[in-house]
Amino acid sequence: MATYMFRPTFTFVFLFIIIHALKANRTFTIDYDNDMFRMDGKPFRYISGSIHYSRIPSYYWKDRLQKMKAAGLNAVQVYVPWNFHEMEENELNFEGDKDLVGFIKQAQEVDLFVVLRAGPYICGEWDFGGFPPYILAKNPNTIFRTMDSTYIKYVDKWLDVLYPMLKPLLYIHGGPVLMVQIENEYGSYKVTGGYCDHDYMRHLRNKAFSLLGKDAVIFTTDGDRDSPELRCGTIEGVYATIDFHPTLDPKKAFQPQRDWEPKGPLVNSEFYTGWLDHWGFKHSTTGLDIVAKSLDVLLAYGANINMYMFEGGTNFGYWNGANYPAFLPVPTSYDYDGPLTEAGDVTDKYLALRQVISKYVKTPPMPIPANTPKMAYGKIEMKFYQGYALYRHIFKQDYPTAQNLSVVGIRDRGYVMIDQVPVGLVIRERIHNLSLSITAKKGQTLDILVENQGHINFGSGINNNTKGIIQNVTIGTTILTDWEMYPVSPELFEPSTDTFKSIGTPYYSKDGRFMSPSIYVGQMPTLTDPQDTYLDPTTWSKGQTIIRSNMAYNIGRYWPIAGPQIRLFVPKPYLAPNTVNNVIMFELEMAPCKTQAGCTVEFKDKPLINATAHGPYHKYMSQEIGYKYNWHSFH
Repeated sequence: MATYMFRPTFTFVFLFIIIHALKANRTFTIDYDNDMFRMDGKPFRYISGSIHYSRIPSYYWKDRLQKMKAAGLNAVQVYVPWNFHEMEENELNFEGDKDLVGFIKQAQEVDLFVVLRAGPYICGEWDFGGFPPYILAKNPNTIFRTMDSTYIKYVDKWLDVLYPMLKPLLYIHGGPVLMVQIENEYGSYKVTGGYCDHDYMRHLRNKAFSLLGKDAVIFTTDGDRDSPELRCGTIEGVYATIDFHPTLDPKKAFQPQRDWEPKGPLVNSEFYTGWLDHWGFKHSTTGLDIVAKSLDVLLAYGANINMYMFEGGTNFGYWNGANYPAFLPVPTSYDYDGPLTEAGDVTDKYLALRQVISKYVKTPPMPIPANTPKMAYGKIEMKFYQGYALYRHIFKQDYPTAQNLSVVGIRDRGYVMIDQVPVGLVIRERIHNLSLSITAKKGQTLDILVENQGHINFGSGINNNTKGIIQNVTIGTTILTDWEMYPVSPELFEPSTDTFKSIGTPYYSKDGRFMSPSIYVGQMPTLTDPQDTYLDPTTWSKGQTIIRSNMAYNIGRYWPIAGPQIRLFVPKPYLAPNTVNNVIMFELEMAPCKTQAGCTVEFKDKPLINATAHGPYHKYMSQEIGYKYNWHSFH
């Protein structure tokens, strides 16, 4: 009996020692002499794809990861958006769709390594480049991405939370994380009038090594130019990688990296499979032939490659960023023309790249997971509900003759109403649309509903990212004071026949171009087994869509009159089975009906993100901005 009792204890201790020894022997290093990575002493190369857990419901994480594995990838590259986890100071959230550790562990379960881009700045066309806006509330004069005392205080506080979470997930400690990036394309900050603060980069380097350990592999990523990109973005003791578009000349493409890293593995951290979109411009595409040929050439050259993006996903809610120095908001869809669509569907580009990869590594013996079903749920009718105002002023005197109402500090788009009747629109990106000619009477109410179209995520514009009305509003030469301010949160609207009643019709501007911003609500048919679908707001103008049942899901912005995106992706987990799913349309400019009847929205089973940009917004963007810029380093 004693012997029998002793054996399990011995076995347990023996297994514990074996597991501990295996973890202790795990290594991931840079072999400078042989220009390669080494894993556990053996040559290693990663073929990776970018995926953003923040743009995909957690319900679908495993599906997307399995498709990436089936393509022959052995790693995924992941951004960590700080503001996704801490929008308000000390209010941290790592649960549900924000379960970073859970996502990394799922990647490991699928047998994928992880290349982690920890920030604190990420760009990625994400709102504010990942920074939480509460920092601006603490100090509006904060200079981001420098040793500014306010900024670095909150960076340190955040990294003191993040890095201890990540350390056990490093490969050397038994996890899948191979290497961790600090900052992101820091050299590009200088290109747009920003800073080149090497003390800041040294601080991030020292912080990473102190919290992750001296054996952690830390790296940077920059554009493919020596100056200022690599000159400002590289720092001693941190491995420098670059990014570039498809090319058939790998030696030339990698020369900037070799100028700064004469020895070590060749790494393209962002090999672009497609490109990003902006409202009012054509949908960006990159042909699969050039992407496939270039990938073939680069892999034959021995390079480590990360494909940006492999799946782009969706800017749900208000998470889209805006590029700079021309203020260009990014649409809700972040499809990116990647190998997997916004909804995770396999494309011809996926199959072509999989074929190329199979020449260099053995693809896993697993079928490619099937595309998720898509349903067209047809049309639903909408009822009109009251809209909201954010900035409100009561006129203190009469203005019987036309006066110039100037709102030069609008950030970003303001809908102006007098006694709820629209009188016009003021727009940040149009220098000729920052004022309106109005008349008013004492006691009338001036409302300006302001839309934040996305915090700037790229360049020095991140240091001018306060939203709302940030300068005095004047009428003639008089500064208007005594404003009241109200938050606009359409996702908090809860339709109920007991508490909300439709109130007739909106108010319309004299010229018929605008109506008072309004909420419309409709109900989808009861769904027993919901599937992915696409909301088609073709006949609507501009606004936000929320799906609400037992929870509210902000699907994102729609703006079909600007394009190129028309339809919004609605993933299966956002639709509740066997209960009411309310569709809430927060329309800012003009609904497709002027009576209680006739407003509808339709659900289709196919995306539409490449419609021809049209209408007055596109005309402005193509003619008035007159601005050309090399968009190379936008990630």
